[in-house]
Amino acid sequence: MWARVDDRRLFTALLVGLVLLAWVVLWAWGQSPYGRFLSHEQLGEVEIGLGGDTALVALAFVGGWTLMTFAMMLPTSLPLITMFQTMTSRRDDRRLLAVLLVLGYVSVWALFGVLAHAGDLGLHQAVQRSHWLGDHAWAIGGATLLLAGVYQFTPLKYHCLDKCRSPFSFISERWGGSRERLASFRLGIDHGIFCVGCCWSLMLLMFAVGTGNLGWMLALGTVMAIEKNMPWGRRLSAPLGLGLVALALIVIATGAPGACAC
Repeated sequence: MWARVDDRRLFTALLVGLVLLAWVVLWAWGQSPYGRFLSHEQLGEVEIGLGGDTALVALAFVGGWTLMTFAMMLPTSLPLITMFQTMTSRRDDRRLLAVLLVLGYVSVWALFGVLAHAGDLGLHQAVQRSHWLGDHAWAIGGATLLLAGVYQFTPLKYHCLDKCRSPFSFISERWGGSRERLASFRLGIDHGIFCVGCCWSLMLLMFAVGTGNLGWMLALGTVMAIEKNMPWGRRLSAPLGLGLVALALIVIATGAPGACAC
């Protein structure tokens, strides 16, 4: 019994170590000449520098995005992961099941990164084609802030948030029976879907302030971790939404420069 408890602690410690390593890698990447691959506002310049190789730029950006979400979002899901380890502690393949859970979760955020990159690339092209958008790039940042703020009040936000805040019932409803390894991976996917449903609009703020910005990553990651896991976290959603809406209106009303790094 004690060996299994120590095994769970070791796995959790390893996971935390990997998260810290992801933060260190992101910092080092941002300081290197290749930091432009993390910066969505420089994607067009990077693509030109690579001879128009869109696929390589997309691969580099999605890789950086996945690393960023691993660093930011995986800590918010540690309660579910540790709960899953407890529920599977008697199984000989418990380590593999936990790894499959994490892989399923991260794969959903990686897919979100692909979609976010495609949308951001389309937005860059729209700015290049529209003189008005080029002269009023702040409007994009204001709209992003407004979208994130309004979404905080939607039923879908609270539905996904409640799912993320109930790890035991979430696991009990979705894991068990036959083909446990596939079920573990699917459990990670399901949890990732609800996590994206809860946090996607806040993650889009990284495009308004600049992806790869470690300060904003830490701030947003902390907010999402509190919202999902603290007993009073659900009460944070409405004030956060009001704050984002107010900030969006200020940006739109004043045309604040630098509100969007497009």
